[in-house]
Amino acid sequence: MRDSGRSDEIIALQSAESGMQLGRALLHALHNAGISVLYQDREMKTVWARNMRPPWISDTVVSDTVVSDMGVSDTGDGNGILPLAQAERIGAAKRKVVASGNPEHLELSIPADDGVRWFQIWIDADHDDGGAVQGVVTTMVETTEQKRREQTLKTLLREVSHRSKNLLAIIQSIATQTSRYSDTLSDFLTRFRGRLQSLASSQDLVTSSNWRGAALRELVSGQVGRYGADPVRSLRFRGANPYLNPNAALHIGLAMHELAVNSVSYGALSRADGFVEVTADLTAASAGETALSLTWAEAIGANDNQPSEKRFGSVALERVVPASLNGTAKLEISGDRLEYHLVVPRGNFETD
Repeated sequence: MRDSGRSDEIIALQSAESGMQLGRALLHALHNAGISVLYQDREMKTVWARNMRPPWISDTVVSDTVVSDMGVSDTGDGNGILPLAQAERIGAAKRKVVASGNPEHLELSIPADDGVRWFQIWIDADHDDGGAVQGVVTTMVETTEQKRREQTLKTLLREVSHRSKNLLAIIQSIATQTSRYSDTLSDFLTRFRGRLQSLASSQDLVTSSNWRGAALRELVSGQVGRYGADPVRSLRFRGANPYLNPNAALHIGLAMHELAVNSVSYGALSRADGFVEVTADLTAASAGETALSLTWAEAIGANDNQPSEKRFGSVALERVVPASLNGTAKLEISGDRLEYHLVVPRGNFETD
């Protein structure tokens, strides 16, 4: 009998020790997961709480607030320093749980110094052996980062949708104008494919910058290099290198494509020793704003036969591109020289 009593005592001690270990483990889990738990009786008096943090408790103890040894603010409603409207909402949900015995779930947004903090709150009834509600357990989990990620994702999806529609509109315009200035289906497909590839090249730069846009020099170099010309030899770029916004990158990329195709077919880049000059200047415009003045110049030579009729290339350079950027443009071919001047306002680029 003495041995049996001793065994029961040992088992009880082991059980108590296991319970304490489990309690410590759960406290660590609550802390690491950022979960706050509050237990209150039917009168909303705090009985115990674990891992309570602002806004559920205040960092400052005021004279009419009783603080337990667990650091929990016990003002009777158990809602710490929440705004009044939020505290009343939680209080109403707790009273409903006490009355019905059914759980409640709330999502709460609370103003903070760095914006808004979001919380998921679960309120459960604690039933005694007879089924009567003797208290409520409130579990609070902060979901601010998750909420911000969701909001960021929604913003990005709206931006992608907007830009996709813009890109489709550009493609539709190019298809219409290309067909208008193409003599055969084969001619249309060749020109249309080249323009789509030009858009794709510019779009790659925009996408790689997280939709910020593209640097002008990289954009020009990429469009010239697509036609077999070595930009180091065949492109002489001088002046500023502003960062174009996505819309400007696509349209200026299209302008550079048309100029490069024309030069490879009829101009300086059709010769082994030929090169083009691209100059970018930041000039004062109206209302004291800065404008980007972009010039493409090349010597076309006596034997370089430029087409005499208007084609989509010149329409895009003189009408489509400047109109899309609220700018102005002029294409000049005189004697042995071709020059294209494009001026776009500050809203299309950044200089920082």
